[in-house]
Amino acid sequence: MNEHQEPLVSVITPVYNMGSFLADCIASVLRQTYNNFEYIIVNNCSTDQSLDIALDYARKDGRIRVHSNSEFVGVMENHNIALRLISPKSKYCKVVCADDWIFPDCLRQLVGLAEAHPSVGIVGSYQLSGSYIKWQGFEYPRAVFSGREICRRIFLEGKREFGFGTPTSTIYRADIVRDSGAFYPNPSPHSDTSACFKYLQNSDFGFVYQVLAYERTHGETQSSKSADINRYSSAYINDIMQYGPAYLSKEEFDRVLKKHLDSYHRFLAVNTIGFRGTEFWHYHKSRLEELGYPLKASTLLKGAMIATLQEVRHPVRAIGKLQRQVFPKLKSYIHASLAGRAKQ
Repeated sequence: MNEHQEPLVSVITPVYNMGSFLADCIASVLRQTYNNFEYIIVNNCSTDQSLDIALDYARKDGRIRVHSNSEFVGVMENHNIALRLISPKSKYCKVVCADDWIFPDCLRQLVGLAEAHPSVGIVGSYQLSGSYIKWQGFEYPRAVFSGREICRRIFLEGKREFGFGTPTSTIYRADIVRDSGAFYPNPSPHSDTSACFKYLQNSDFGFVYQVLAYERTHGETQSSKSADINRYSSAYINDIMQYGPAYLSKEEFDRVLKKHLDSYHRFLAVNTIGFRGTEFWHYHKSRLEELGYPLKASTLLKGAMIATLQEVRHPVRAIGKLQRQVFPKLKSYIHASLAGRAKQ
C-alpha cells in the first residue's frame, strides 16, 4: 500500500486538562509512517495549557484541526463530539487518548489488516501499559475472528487480560462510526467496550500481533479512577444485560449475570469494613438501582458470608488482602482520628 493508495484515516484526541502529556500524544501521531490522515483535537474546556499546546501544533501542521467545546461535557460525550467531526471521506477512525501515544507503525499496521479483510469492523493490537503488555490471549497467527465468537469468549471466560483493547489500541471503520448518532452508547468511561459488543454483532474483529500503542499509567487516568472505586463491575453488568442476549443462550446469560452480580456484591460486602466514604456508597447504590438490582442489607450480608467462606479456604490470600487493602486504610483512619482529637 503506497501513499497514493492509502485510505483517509480520521485520528481524534479528546482532551481535558492533559497539558502535561498532550505534546507527547500529538507528536506520536505526527510521527506515523502512514501519511494520509487528518487529526482532530477536541478540547473540553480545559483550564490548563492543553488548548494552547493543541493550537500551537495546529499552526505548524495543516492536518490538525482543533475544536473547543462551548461548555464542559462528560468524558464519553466528548469522545462522541470528536467522532461526529470526522471527515465524510475518511474510511477509518482512530482514537488516541490524550495521555497515551501510538508507535510509528500503528496506523499502517491497523489499516493494513482492515484493508486485507473487508469484513472486519474493529481491529485491535497489543498495548504496552507501563511495563506490561495487554490484550494477550489471541491465537497467533490467526488475524480475524467473528464478532460473535470474540464477544462470546469475553462474556463466558471473563478474563481481564483478554479483551477488545482500549480506544488507543484499536481502530474502527468510519462507516460504523458515522452510522450511529453516538458511537459510544452510554456515559460510562468504559463505553468503548460497550461499543465493541454493540457493533460486532454485524462485523468481524481483527488483531495485529504487534505492540502498537502505549498506555500511560498515572492516578488521573480514567482506568485508575475506575480501579479505585471499581466502576468496572457495574459497567460490565450493564453490558451483559444489554448485549449478552445477542451472544449467549438463556442459560449462559443467566449464569454469567449471576456470577458477576455475586462478585459485585462480594466486593461491596468486603468494603463495608474498608472505611469507604459516602461518595463511594452513593455511586454503587445508584448504579445498582439503575441496573434494577437495588442494594439491600441482606444482599451485603450474603456477599460477606460468601467472601468469608472463600477466604477461609485461602488463608494466605486473605492475609495478603488485609495487608494491601484494609491495614493501610485503618492506619490512615487512626492517624486522621488522632489528628482530629489533637486539634480539639
